[in-house]
Amino acid sequence: MSLQIYKETEEKMKKTVSVYKEELQGIRAGRANPQLLDKVSVDYYGQLTPLKQVASVSAPEPRLLAIQPWDTSLIPVIEKEILKSDLGINPSNDGKIIRLAIPQLTEERRLDLTKLVKKNGENSKVAIRNIRRDSIDQVKKMEKNKELTEDERKQAEDELQKITDKFIDEIDSITKNKEEELMEI
Repeated sequence: MSLQIYKETEEKMKKTVSVYKEELQGIRAGRANPQLLDKVSVDYYGQLTPLKQVASVSAPEPRLLAIQPWDTSLIPVIEKEILKSDLGINPSNDGKIIRLAIPQLTEERRLDLTKLVKKNGENSKVAIRNIRRDSIDQVKKMEKNKELTEDERKQAEDELQKITDKFIDEIDSITKNKEEELMEI
C-alpha cells in the first residue's frame, strides 16, 4: 500500500525534473541547438503549429541554425514568430531557408541566464518539496484511518525524504552543469 505512494511520488518528481530539463533547453548557451526553437509555434492555415512540424531545423555550423519550411509561403510567418519569441535573434532568409546566426554571449547576458537557470532550479525544487508534502499528508491520513502504524508512518516519511533528496540532488546537478555550460563559452 505505501509502496504505491513511493511510486506515485517518484513519478511526479520525475515529471518535474523532465519539465525543468525542457525549460533549460530553451536557454541558449551561445551554441546553435535546434531545440532552441521548440517553443516557437506558427499560424499554419489557422492552426497554431510547432515550428518543427512545418519545417526542418538543423545546425549546419556551431553558431548557425537553418530552418527550411516545407511550404516557402511560411517564411514571413516563421520570421515574425522568431522575432516575437524571447530568443533575441534576428532571422535572415534567401527565399528558401531562414538562417539564424547565434551571437556570442556577453558576460552580462551569461550572468542573467545563470540567474534564470538558478531561479528555474529553485522553482523545480519547491515543486518537488510540495510533492513530498502532499505524499506525507497522504501517509498521515492513512495513519489516522488506522491503515498504518506510527512506526510505518515514520518509516514511510523517511523513505519519502530519501526520494526527495535524490531528486533535489539531480536538479542541483542539472543546474550546475547548465551554469558551467553558460559560463565556459
